[in-house]
Amino acid sequence: MAMDLPVVVGVDGSEPSLRAVDWAADEAALRGVPLRLVYASLWERYEGAALAEELGKPSERVRAEEIVESASLRANLRRAEVKITTDVLPEEPEYTLLRESRTASLLVTGTRGRSALTEALLGSVSLTVAAHAHCPMVVVRGSHDNRAQPATHGRIVVGVGEKPTSSAAVRFAFEEARLRGAEVEAVRAWRCPAHETTDHPLLAGEPARLHEQRAVEGLEAALQETPDDVRLRRRTVEGHARTVLSDASHDADLLIVGAKRRQRHFGLQLSRVTHGVLHHSACPVVIVPEPE
Repeated sequence: MAMDLPVVVGVDGSEPSLRAVDWAADEAALRGVPLRLVYASLWERYEGAALAEELGKPSERVRAEEIVESASLRANLRRAEVKITTDVLPEEPEYTLLRESRTASLLVTGTRGRSALTEALLGSVSLTVAAHAHCPMVVVRGSHDNRAQPATHGRIVVGVGEKPTSSAAVRFAFEEARLRGAEVEAVRAWRCPAHETTDHPLLAGEPARLHEQRAVEGLEAALQETPDDVRLRRRTVEGHARTVLSDASHDADLLIVGAKRRQRHFGLQLSRVTHGVLHHSACPVVIVPEPE
């Protein structure tokens, strides 16, 4: 049964990954499902050796004992009611997490690194997995809050794209809103191409109004099946979608965007919008696979 599938979180011992463990433990408690902590041993190629040197212990011991056990203990102290399993796998992290995403209800990672600079940028592991995951994936961004429960701001933002009908991202937003008791803010960005505003001085405002009206209609189409028990706000904003959504992520508990699955390619291909919010969101980002 899908609801019994675990929340899977990738751990590597860094502070961002520990925040991801906290977030994943809360989310597993919300969903009433197990939590699975996964450590890919070849993560050492990225930071494991440096981490081992900092702790003054052999890297094998750090990987197999310190990292996994401390993450498990942290999750247990945070959410004692959640069943926790762990695994250490001698594989590349991307390969491990992509395979895990086939049997997970949700896949969670942190941003890479332990500095302000790397916190602002998304690491190669999370970016690669986000582009190919088989289930919704959360990248826990933002240092102001690492909690999934309770909803600190009571607001979930979902981006509505150009082809919003039957959007998996919108449905995911409704599900999360119910779990958290939060409000959904559905945001549709729109732009008017510059050449359409200068054809005739007396008609300069008409193209913009037309594009805005199309955005409003598209937003309404995406939200036709909103459940009665979900509190909803609609908003259309002029501007680049990646900028509009990143701005909307401030004072939000979650930012949700869809990613189109193209059958001619392996997995998901990240759009500029998805890529942008993954790098600049002020709150955790969920990438939801969208079928063609």
